[in-house]
Amino acid sequence: MEKGLESLERKREALYRRISGLGDMRRGMISLNYRKCGKKNCVCAQKGHPGHGPQYLWNTTIKRKSYAKNLKIGPELEKYMKEIANHQEFIKLCREVVEINEQICELRPVPDISDMKELEELKKKLERQFEKKYKKK
Repeated sequence: MEKGLESLERKREALYRRISGLGDMRRGMISLNYRKCGKKNCVCAQKGHPGHGPQYLWNTTIKRKSYAKNLKIGPELEKYMKEIANHQEFIKLCREVVEINEQICELRPVPDISDMKELEELKKKLERQFEKKYKKK
């Protein structure tokens, strides 16, 4: 059991190191858009024409508020793509850390309390915590 626990702790530490090395990150996604300008004589108004573009749009939602920004092709688009990829990798690694932590928690032994007085004090303490948390208003 100790050997499994130690290997899981090493895996968790390796994941923490990978997370710390990710660098800059941002939420969101990039979409590729073609738009029609609405002018009757424009080439984009012809049947089968996709529209003006491509336009690269970064968008995200943070606390129920949407954000969007047109990106220029080149270094700006590349920067955003790398930051979004780093964020996606961060989310993946966080899930892995949680899974490994759950396995570690299952393997760690529950401490035994042999002193009855200490056990009673612990019960009272836990009851008070739950009373505060679930107190009816």
